[in-house]
Amino acid sequence: MTHTFAIKDDFCLDDKKLHIISGSIHYFRVVPEYWRDRLLKLKAMGCNTVETYIPWNFHEASKGVFDFTGMRDVEAFVRLAQELGLWVILRPTPYICGEWEFGGLPAWLLREDGIRLRCSDPRYLRHVMDYYDELMPRLVPLQVTHGGPVLMMQVENEYGSYGDDKAYLSTLRDAMRQRGIDVPLVTSDGPENDMLACGKVDGVFQTGNFGSHARERFAYMTEKGISPLMCMEFWCGWFDHWGNGGHARTDAKSCAREFAELIDLGHVNIYMFHGGTSFGFWNGANDYEALAPDVTSYDYDAPLSEDGRITEKYRLFKAAIEARAGHPAPEVALTEIPRRAYGPAKETACAPLLSLAEGRESFHGVSPMSMERLGQSYGYTLYRTTLTHEETLRKLQLVDAADRAQVMLNGQVILTLYDRELLSAHTFDTPVPVHPGDRLDILVENMGRVNYSYKLERQRKGIDSAVVINDHQHYGWDMITLDEEALSAMVPAGCDAPSNAPALHSLTFLAPERADTFLALPGWGKGVVWLNGFTLGRFWEKGPQKRLYIPAPLLREGENQLLILETEGRSGEVWLHDEPDLG
Repeated sequence: MTHTFAIKDDFCLDDKKLHIISGSIHYFRVVPEYWRDRLLKLKAMGCNTVETYIPWNFHEASKGVFDFTGMRDVEAFVRLAQELGLWVILRPTPYICGEWEFGGLPAWLLREDGIRLRCSDPRYLRHVMDYYDELMPRLVPLQVTHGGPVLMMQVENEYGSYGDDKAYLSTLRDAMRQRGIDVPLVTSDGPENDMLACGKVDGVFQTGNFGSHARERFAYMTEKGISPLMCMEFWCGWFDHWGNGGHARTDAKSCAREFAELIDLGHVNIYMFHGGTSFGFWNGANDYEALAPDVTSYDYDAPLSEDGRITEKYRLFKAAIEARAGHPAPEVALTEIPRRAYGPAKETACAPLLSLAEGRESFHGVSPMSMERLGQSYGYTLYRTTLTHEETLRKLQLVDAADRAQVMLNGQVILTLYDRELLSAHTFDTPVPVHPGDRLDILVENMGRVNYSYKLERQRKGIDSAVVINDHQHYGWDMITLDEEALSAMVPAGCDAPSNAPALHSLTFLAPERADTFLALPGWGKGVVWLNGFTLGRFWEKGPQKRLYIPAPLLREGENQLLILETEGRSGEVWLHDEPDLG
């Protein structure tokens, strides 16, 4: 059945007012087997709409190679929402922020020297249009005007915090219209003058993003002539980055009061209703005074926890909705997904990463090249050379390098540099002796590209210029790309883990039946974990996150395989618990 949806003095569905109470669920942060569970819990809380971003890099990881299957099947997610009686807001913008790697932009954009992002640069726009040619035809049938549940779509995301290229915004608007998008188009920006002014484009409705002072924010938007009023992102929690001292939490009662006020004054989308997990290498980062990469969990202190549990915040939000509706939320049959503690995992093999990398194809260059120039987007890049002229290492500088580099001499770590430490030359307190033929390896980790601010254009990873040893540039490098596929395929044999160098560890544990569980790594330093070939995500002893969430569908009944890349030369115990620990 087709519908009309229009933005007049209010939101109108088939010429009748529709009060939108929505919640964010990112299909790409939830295993597909749990989509139904999360959507039903959204409906049971009293929401009538679900909102999601669509991350470009998740669907076009390589230029021209598109994937909309499995966890990437946004069409199936939207159709499921419709089946369950929910309306949908889609945000298919080239850039999403979302604490997602590079804000959703594909890393391969950075191979082109001088390309300018999120503006009218024709090189950037050519790639956007190629993507839209694939994406938009998939979204057209999902619109309410074509029998689907999608009410509106977003043109750009928080653009007023990035730029003021109105021609660019107009191009995106027109590109969507030309490809069959006929539902209302929206933008979302902070409710401040410059943000709203820079993010505005003719023919596109403006919404606001904020997490507090709802009445004042809406009053300001009213002054700017915006009506009806909608908060597209009501930040009811926050995200965590490594080393932030503890899981971000907000007071549930004050959040519920703000939420109730928003319902009274206008329309709202809860960001996040359910955060989920940034599996794999998909976490983003921020960079202000220091680099702050996000943890694997995207729990967000949301009403629905990372593993789909109902929280006190959920109950308070549900009560606020019911009080204003004058009747209970829809009766929905909900299930509680079981948790299980499977106990310890047993290590079966381990091997140095450097030896496992020996057989990998390498690229030879006079100078080191960035990850992107090597055709790699995520993971680690290994730079390898032989020293022939030096008697000692006195100074070392990695020019145009990011984010974290471990320098190894003959397989042993002699130096680790992180973030701002990479910007200047490092002087060794005691010169390191070198002999002709000694091997120098530099393992550089991409810890997540920045997802916000002008620094988007400065996100090349690896080493993009030179390695200066003592007082000279060193030439002649073999470069080995260690991306997700390469690392997960490495099979350690024996038990030969070095005490001061990165290593891969293989482990097993038994799961008599499948249930949600949480992986703890006491005694381990830093690295990445795979389960049965699926990349769970990163761990780091500095926290706050101490355990990685494992949804039951990723398990096998019987024996399960873990692969752990640990970069600090440490190992400890591995346990499967029935409770999370977000710090």
